[in-house]
Amino acid sequence: MISRCVRRAFLCGEDAVTGRNYEHRRGWIVERLEQLAGVFAIDVAAYAVMSNHAHLVLRVDAERAQAWSQDEVLRRWTRLYVGPELVQHYVRNGEGGLCPAQLDAVHGWAETYRSRLADLSWFMRVLNQSIARMANAEDQVTGRFWEGRFKSHALLDEAAVLTAMAYVDLNPIRARMATVPEDSAFTSIAERLRKLRADDNEPTASATDVLSTYDSTQESDGQQKTVAAPPGIAGLSRVLETSETAVAVRTGAPAQSLAPTMEPLPTQPLESQLSTLPRAPLMPFDATGRMAAAIPFAFDDYLELVDATGQVIREDKKGYIPGETPQILERLNIDPGSFIATAGRMLQQFSTAIGTPGHLSAHCVTRNIAFLRGMSTARALFERKAA
Repeated sequence: MISRCVRRAFLCGEDAVTGRNYEHRRGWIVERLEQLAGVFAIDVAAYAVMSNHAHLVLRVDAERAQAWSQDEVLRRWTRLYVGPELVQHYVRNGEGGLCPAQLDAVHGWAETYRSRLADLSWFMRVLNQSIARMANAEDQVTGRFWEGRFKSHALLDEAAVLTAMAYVDLNPIRARMATVPEDSAFTSIAERLRKLRADDNEPTASATDVLSTYDSTQESDGQQKTVAAPPGIAGLSRVLETSETAVAVRTGAPAQSLAPTMEPLPTQPLESQLSTLPRAPLMPFDATGRMAAAIPFAFDDYLELVDATGQVIREDKKGYIPGETPQILERLNIDPGSFIATAGRMLQQFSTAIGTPGHLSAHCVTRNIAFLRGMSTARALFERKAA
């Protein structure tokens, strides 16, 4: 998944034209991303929040959403939006005082919400809307913050997941914003490494801590000036509470009426509630196959691959990984030279799906199309020639 700021402006980083620094907004995106992952049936495998765009590797778990009870679905949805008065009544009081027709209406809404909670479009809608509203409130402006609809690629197999995750985690190194993965800011691999250090009793700061204590300095005309700390997610949520109240009034039926009417399309997420959501952890790595919702590799193997690839990118050794080929590439039959070449141009080389030639062909059959861009790249990348 990729979302880009309007006009590719640096609305989440340091803008060389205006001199303003918006780095803290990258922290907003990470925090909101992990908060929403705790509500939706969607897991975060990897992310990289850059100055004017964000890359995400997400896993949709439709089976998890189907296993939720009706009460659980409604509880989760009403943490995002104010539902109709009938739904609010059910969440507060259960079935008490509701007739069969009203209960049928509640059930219908619950099934609608269930499908939305396992829908990437709804996930990205809430994420992007929330960040846009906070940024506009901070700038005291209105208008678009993100460029239209997000772009996405289906990852059809383990090799595609590995390639996409490495592509995302290496974004700051390709952009010369970091020299090693652990020094990159607002990336999933840096977060994983910080957590490992924290587990070893080393102090670490959360994104919430960083946002609440944010204080930066900028150079202007040779003089150093202090920039006031911008509000964190919680602070901006308070700014937006007035407009939220108006939304709650619009989306609910009159208090005295519990008629099963059609629900108006929700317009804005509840910022004050979103800011209180706990942050879900990133998808774990598990090479044993015992965990169903896990990345099917060992983290040590993945870290070795990212580190070796990052070294190639830094030293501009095109198509060459120094030393021994990382074992994870050998296990997945991935050609090292093609992997290095793809590490910088993956989105340009594939169309709407990434995977081995066999899986791409099956995807074409499923979608009833004759051709999908990326087949030649897949053959070079995922069909390693025997030595």
